[in-house]
Amino acid sequence: MPMKGRGTSDLREIDRWDHGVGWLAHPDETMQRASHAVEVDGDVWVFDPVDAPGVDDLFAEFGDVAGVVVGLDRHKRDSAAIANRHEAPVYVASWMTDVADELDAPVERFGADLADSGFEAFRLVDRSVPPWQEVGFYHDEYDLLVVPETVGTVDYFCARGEHLGVHPMLRPFPPRRVLSRYDPERLLVGHGEGVPTDAGDKLRTALGNARRNLPSAYFRAFTSMLSN
Repeated sequence: MPMKGRGTSDLREIDRWDHGVGWLAHPDETMQRASHAVEVDGDVWVFDPVDAPGVDDLFAEFGDVAGVVVGLDRHKRDSAAIANRHEAPVYVASWMTDVADELDAPVERFGADLADSGFEAFRLVDRSVPPWQEVGFYHDEYDLLVVPETVGTVDYFCARGEHLGVHPMLRPFPPRRVLSRYDPERLLVGHGEGVPTDAGDKLRTALGNARRNLPSAYFRAFTSMLSN
């Protein structure tokens, strides 16, 4: 199984709910890069997308694309291509560096709110060593939290027995303080399927176990890399 899929493949839907849907553009890749479309008042907001045949049909079920959002500095992915196809801008946090200049599409900056989407945007990780700039998003009406990278459900994020885990590089010092402000029902992540119910409890468990389960998580991540 390759770390990252290339070319085209049949997407797999994940995280379908009344106001959105997610997809894996390359279901057989180890990284399990997840992308999401969320509908707010007939507008579709697309988060960290990887393009694939059929994604435009997914968007059309919910409305017109209002914007494509980059939630992590490394998640430019196919945001420019999808934004240009739908004549929509790419949204990048005002404090993110070296991201907007690499996007061949119109760019809009945002601060504490993601335009008029209803999403609160907050600085989740901002560090230079290792380089990491990540924005989290919370929608109060939907009780929905979007976390692009800090936590995920894919195998190499999780220690044995975990279903939601902290990214291996953040396990020693996870951003507990900023995430503890939120108690969402639903969680969408950038790697793997999301958590559709009781996400707040599962998030607190993942953060609380981050250091305790670190040896098991590192062993599992290492063996996952070796198998590719």
